Amino acid sequence: MKVTKHIEKANGKTLFSFEILPPLKGQNIKSIFDGIDPLMEFDPAFIDVTYHREEYEYIERQDGLLEKRVVRKRPGTVGICAAIQNKYKVDAVPHILCGGFSREDTENFLIDLDFLGIENVVALRGDAVKSEIYFKPEKNGHANASDLVKQIQGLNSGDYLDESLENSCPTTFCIGVAGYPEKHMEAASLSQDLQYLKKKVEAGADYIVTQMFFDNEKYFEFVDKCREEGINVPIIPGLKPLVTKSQLSMIPHRFKVDIPNDLVIEVAKSKDNKAVKEIGIEWCIQQSKELLERGAPVLHYYTMGKSDITKRIVEAVF
Repeated sequence: MKVTKHIEKANGKTLFSFEILPPLKGQNIKSIFDGIDPLMEFDPAFIDVTYHREEYEYIERQDGLLEKRVVRKRPGTVGICAAIQNKYKVDAVPHILCGGFSREDTENFLIDLDFLGIENVVALRGDAVKSEIYFKPEKNGHANASDLVKQIQGLNSGDYLDESLENSCPTTFCIGVAGYPEKHMEAASLSQDLQYLKKKVEAGADYIVTQMFFDNEKYFEFVDKCREEGINVPIIPGLKPLVTKSQLSMIPHRFKVDIPNDLVIEVAKSKDNKAVKEIGIEWCIQQSKELLERGAPVLHYYTMGKSDITKRIVEAVF
């Protein structure tokens, strides 16, 4: 079922969903199931599965020269989605990126998903590879998520790259995109970022999932500003608790997300990461309760493979 249909059928009730990472290469599907099993009692509407683009490693050869090698440390997104839908009968939502994909790669990826009965995708530009400062699109690939959304919507209309195809079958993908309550790190301003988001919706995005935030007012203000701009699709808050003291500096640096001063003070004075985790869980519980009370369509948790933490939060909220 499409994510938007889940929201429509809920008739105002807030739903629960979460996001998982593919395991590192060499691990098997059991690690995924072990992370999902504890959360199934809360009846998730859907489960997102991230996609991780290639990385570059430099290996020293016997002659002393460095050899550049492409590696994928977390492959398996499509297979994991198929396994989730087969085992749990829950909609799996794969992420699809601009980075690492040509237009033909994108089309073939979507064809595979369509064959597997996967109806939802999250379309993202993705980050630059670690060896580059700025994002660079693939040759014949997309430079931004708006163009990726356009290609997916084109396939929904039966428009394939090979224009000579006759009687081509349209797909029916429901398309999610990312939204940034505190703006994307590369945007000059929140106003500019909202215009980019509006382009994604005008291109055919059906719903928005936000970057993590720790101040609910940032989310509520973001929703209001989106509505003022004519962005009227569902906006799903993305949540992730603090679990280590180092995240006080890492999260603002890497994601350009503010952490409320009350939370900073509590975490800074805690004696160890065990105490930080308890503070982070309680903060996320209170965030979740307020978002639920004020009618958020779905509470979407970034589990990062730690289902025990998410379970404690969801038990207290739903």
